[in-house]
Amino acid sequence: MHWNKTSVLLVAVLPVVMTGCGKQAMPPAKLVTNASQTVTINGAGATFPYPIYAKWADEYYQLTRVKVNYQSIGSGGGVQQIKAGTVHFGASDAPLRPEELAKAGLFQFPMVIGGVVPVVNLPAIKPGTVRMSGKLLAEIFLGKVKRWTDPAIAKENPNIKFPDKAITVVHRADGSGTTWIFTNYLDKVSPEWHAKIGCGKAVNWPVGIAGKGNEGVSAYVQRLEGAIGYVEYAYALQNKMSYVRLRNRAGNYVEPSVESFQATAANAEWNKAAGFYVVLTDQPGEKSWPITGASYIIIHKKQTDPKVARAMLGFFEWCYKHGSQMAEDLHYVPMPKKVYELVIKRWKSEVVIG
Repeated sequence: MHWNKTSVLLVAVLPVVMTGCGKQAMPPAKLVTNASQTVTINGAGATFPYPIYAKWADEYYQLTRVKVNYQSIGSGGGVQQIKAGTVHFGASDAPLRPEELAKAGLFQFPMVIGGVVPVVNLPAIKPGTVRMSGKLLAEIFLGKVKRWTDPAIAKENPNIKFPDKAITVVHRADGSGTTWIFTNYLDKVSPEWHAKIGCGKAVNWPVGIAGKGNEGVSAYVQRLEGAIGYVEYAYALQNKMSYVRLRNRAGNYVEPSVESFQATAANAEWNKAAGFYVVLTDQPGEKSWPITGASYIIIHKKQTDPKVARAMLGFFEWCYKHGSQMAEDLHYVPMPKKVYELVIKRWKSEVVIG
């Protein structure tokens, strides 16, 4: 099967602050000559990768002037829409298991790696100094630790004087891959969380208030002093939010960073994973960030519109090959070359066009 690189633009529904980005190696003139093959490509799903998808799209648009519409509605909505056939691709931070992919006739592949970070609104405390274990984080989200002066918090932070304020837990209102990654971590590190709540894109939260999307959680945490929530790392940085250091499996309190995400993903065996199903939470390693995850693109194995299919896969290949620096600029980890070459090889053999 041969397919050409038809140009596409990803236009997201939600607003984003676009920043300048470096010129890529692919010559603009070569891409613009494909403009006569203009198609409309519709996608929907995860808010987790939205900042990088929007940036890739903006750069690609400067080269091509061709459109793709992407709705940043949450992973749950993205999976629903691709299964219903109302979009050309879905995006989810919670990978579908191989049996679910097979049943629905779908193919998924990892697009980018990032981290989920606990964020707090504690103005009197220096950002990035609060430390928590997974057990303590779970107890806060279970509603067992209710105030910042709780002895459990003081035990892990003996040198910090916390305000005598109630803790307001903020979680997602929508079906969310960010929630899936976060609760997958809590499920692994807290037997009580595992027994009572479990892991999912949406769970029965015992306490807290709900915000829609990473954007909604960010807004609530910023507004409410004493709040704690969880967001994708790029949102935390863009909004200058105070993040929490987490104790990883090696017993080290680590900061979220591209380096700690890379450390987590370093030993992932993508080539052995059916359907590229890889979970990166609570991985070993001295520097590993414990709430790391990959964001996935999901498409139908049988593509009925060759023009759209070739345009869509061409865009994703461009992102892999020319979008690494932009991903790093927004504090994501781009997929390693050996991984995206494996992805491209598999979609050329498994995705049927026409």
